Amino acid sequence: MLDYEEQAAVYDATRGGVPRAEAAATAVLGLIPRAARTLLDIGCGTGLVTAHYTGRPGLRVLGVDAALAMARLAAGRVGPGIVQGDVRRLPFATASLDAVTAVWVLHLLPDAPAVIAECARVLRPGGVLVTTVDKDAGHDVGSDVDALLAPFRTREAHDAEEGVVRQAVAHGLRPAGGARFAGHGQGRTPRDLATRIAAGEFASALALRDGDTEALAGRLAALPEQDTARPDPVYRLLALAKDSPTAGAR
Repeated sequence: MLDYEEQAAVYDATRGGVPRAEAAATAVLGLIPRAARTLLDIGCGTGLVTAHYTGRPGLRVLGVDAALAMARLAAGRVGPGIVQGDVRRLPFATASLDAVTAVWVLHLLPDAPAVIAECARVLRPGGVLVTTVDKDAGHDVGSDVDALLAPFRTREAHDAEEGVVRQAVAHGLRPAGGARFAGHGQGRTPRDLATRIAAGEFASALALRDGDTEALAGRLAALPEQDTARPDPVYRLLALAKDSPTAGAR
């Protein structure tokens, strides 16, 4: 797992920057009801995506991140509504928020079910959780790089849609739409990918045993066009709405 305290200073530049953030925020806001007045972005990171939510009139935007360095950067972009905190124990009252967003978060968390339960807790009836699902699979664009990674891909993703929906339903949330957006600037080059794998950046996406990292790096180094980015990934969003107490009554 990456040290996000250390990553804060370089995170935006290595993750697609503003174009990717704008694409994500636009897709997320398309799934947030117009009547929503409060939005909490969990795992908000540097706030690059979160800041774009503030452009919707009448929407109060909040954020929480476990890394203090990330939260400080986000606060500089979004304002005092950003706090450092644990997404498994959110510092917000039960049924107090209209929307919760989790962009590129659940895939990192083995205890994603607990996070989904906590998101459901803080949502008001009629509120919505919007989260990315199957994040790592979104990077598989059928390139030569993907063909080399395929044998090592983790089979049980923490953010697999089926599991997310199952946990959401158990806590009173139901599927309510979805969207896709491009990960601008995130097309991978063989050389950069080999460096990042060696640094342990893909612990959640790749199941690498002793010797696998070196073997995979060698195969990546043998590919042509070492510094040419392959196509950008395409990410998926899932919206999950919280039922009102009378939703099942007829």
